[in-house]
Amino acid sequence: MKVLRKLLLAAALFYLPFQSMAWGMLGHRIVAEIAESYLTKRACRQVKGILGFESMAITSNWPDFIKSDTTFNYLGPWHYINLREGLAEAEIEAILAKDTTVNAYTKINFLTQQLKNHKLLTQDKKLMYLRLLIHIVGDVHQPMHVGRFEDLGGNRIKLYWFNEPCNLHSLWDEKLIDYQQLSYTEYAASINHTTKEQRRELQSQPVSAWIINSYKIAQDLYAGVKPEQKLSYRYNFDHVQTMNDQLLKGGVHLAGLLNEIFG
Repeated sequence: MKVLRKLLLAAALFYLPFQSMAWGMLGHRIVAEIAESYLTKRACRQVKGILGFESMAITSNWPDFIKSDTTFNYLGPWHYINLREGLAEAEIEAILAKDTTVNAYTKINFLTQQLKNHKLLTQDKKLMYLRLLIHIVGDVHQPMHVGRFEDLGGNRIKLYWFNEPCNLHSLWDEKLIDYQQLSYTEYAASINHTTKEQRRELQSQPVSAWIINSYKIAQDLYAGVKPEQKLSYRYNFDHVQTMNDQLLKGGVHLAGLLNEIFG
């Protein structure tokens, strides 16, 4: 009976993530794979010391896998930040500067501070916090995770992708990435081309700048579709570069943050 329960739990863990994820499994792995390539030697040793034999790419999906366990329900709001429509950059900066709510922005800051004091944490806490940080940094680079509250980040905007029902959120979580038909290692290799100057510039940006960038993209994505619209080849052509840029920025930003914490 115990064996059966364990098998059922394992099945649940691997089934539920497909229902609702930021970037989906591939996207998170792409971001983490890129980030791992830019870690300093010291940061790499520290990260491996926490993750053990699990790569950053594989561990990146843990926060979605554990959605099957109701004891982790409190982590739900950590994956996104909702902002109202029509905000100027300065208004977003002001909101974030005073933000104390539970969302992706405040929790990235929380996890960063906790991991900077990782010597005071238990191994279990270090592992959990690192997994969450890897994942949530990826989340905020998926533009619809910086979307509107009223439509749940585009989840309520119904669309068709090659005649199959979807919504604006799932389109950016998975549909566009899956359409490229690449493994996460192939995808990462195909877009991971940066100079030291580009990485330095990206890694000098505060987390608030990541949020603002995703917010601006999200506003354009909202304006670019109509409910029940049928999307296919042209939408991919128009948006694949934006998606690739966000995946790449996510990886470079994540590497910079981990190098700051552990380097």
